[in-house]
Amino acid sequence: MLAATALAAAAPTMEDFYLREEIPLPEGEVMEGASISIIDDKRVALATRRGDVWICDGAFGEDLSKVTWSKFASGLHEPLGMSHKDGWFTFTQRPDVSRMRDSDGDGRADQFVTVAAPWGINGDYHEYAFGTPPDKDGNVWVVLCLTGSFNANSPWRGWCFRITPDGKSIPTCSGIRSPGGIGFNMEGDVFYCDNQGTWNGSSSLKHLKPGGFVGNPNGNKFWEQAPNMGPKPADPKSGSRIETERKRIPQLVPTAVWLPHGKLGQSPTGIIPDHTEGAFGPFAGQVLVGEQTHSQVQRVFLEKINGVYQGAAFPFLGGYRSGIVPLRLADDGSLFVGTTNRGWGARGGLPFSFERTRWTGKVPFEIHEMRITKDGFELTFTEEIDPKTAGDKASYSMNSWTYVYQSGYGSPEVDKTAQSIESVTVGADKKSVRLKVANRQAGHCHHLKSEGVRSKSGGELWHQNAYYTINEFPK
Repeated sequence: MLAATALAAAAPTMEDFYLREEIPLPEGEVMEGASISIIDDKRVALATRRGDVWICDGAFGEDLSKVTWSKFASGLHEPLGMSHKDGWFTFTQRPDVSRMRDSDGDGRADQFVTVAAPWGINGDYHEYAFGTPPDKDGNVWVVLCLTGSFNANSPWRGWCFRITPDGKSIPTCSGIRSPGGIGFNMEGDVFYCDNQGTWNGSSSLKHLKPGGFVGNPNGNKFWEQAPNMGPKPADPKSGSRIETERKRIPQLVPTAVWLPHGKLGQSPTGIIPDHTEGAFGPFAGQVLVGEQTHSQVQRVFLEKINGVYQGAAFPFLGGYRSGIVPLRLADDGSLFVGTTNRGWGARGGLPFSFERTRWTGKVPFEIHEMRITKDGFELTFTEEIDPKTAGDKASYSMNSWTYVYQSGYGSPEVDKTAQSIESVTVGADKKSVRLKVANRQAGHCHHLKSEGVRSKSGGELWHQNAYYTINEFPK
């Protein structure tokens, strides 16, 4: 009995490390989260899927029962991207990228300016447009969902655009299917989440490399209208593998990180870098990805090998009251998420919510980074490790798989392969190990389970599973 109690007490939980709190919403309002913006590190703007923009005062306070809300704008068309600077909101909605401001100081938007509207919409429910805040050059990046998530029945469906501050529209990538969000890493490169479906064996995080083709060919019929993009890519062969097709199609940018369907969520959404330099915990510089169906936040470590992005995805935060679409980190380490379950099921029990998560100050024992090496992987940890368990081959197991690259919907896990952990070397810093791994596979998602690893103090990992996607091997 005592042993069982001690074991239960030792099992780490999210509440040990991160405090999730619901922010009260205006009574009677439907506040399905679409996009979030921080205003002067003091207030938070929440745009809803139904087209309202609300300003929340008190969202950074200790007593969230004291928050107040004011409606700033209404009548927007599902604004799935919003930022604020110098009194202006820039937002991406279904038909365009626009700006708005309150010019007379009465607290309501009264000036609206369309920046650019190069793409088409036809009323199909799935013709979403997700946009970033401005990049370092002031450009807003927009990804456009296919019509019904299958076809390009309106102009430029399945494409990514850059919208410049002066309203120029630059076709940037093709191959988009059904995005759930778009954002930056700390280096300023742009990524989006695509959902499982046609030409997407599983949901994933993809790099939007200018001039690239990211996998779904159904929008490539507009390629000839984008002379800046260079030669049109050949059509991929249905039933093949991305690793095979990228050797034949030079424009094809491989999936940066697979988010295995059902194992690590089901519908990935918003993307943000942790820019807080430690205010949100030990994962500064990494990428956080929202998850709609499982109402979670995943964590992603990215690295570039031979000029190609790849990396590891980890479970992270959970227990949110509905499906996360937008998320935004403030400089003080406050993570705000907006949620919704309309159109898709979601865990949590509520149709929508607005929530804040803050780090408690306690460091979780986690795999901090997972890097590929010439003969395996290097793991770093957030705390000192127990050399005996962390240095034991039996503490680890690995297997891998890939997905069929096909015109049909999704894919089972195929080409399943077992990897052998041949040796483990504990680093002199006592916070890292090098795994020598046999039989790694290019194009595969590699599932590492570190069940036996313990910290110096005897604690188990908060999350034992990591999913590393290999596109390239170090030379």
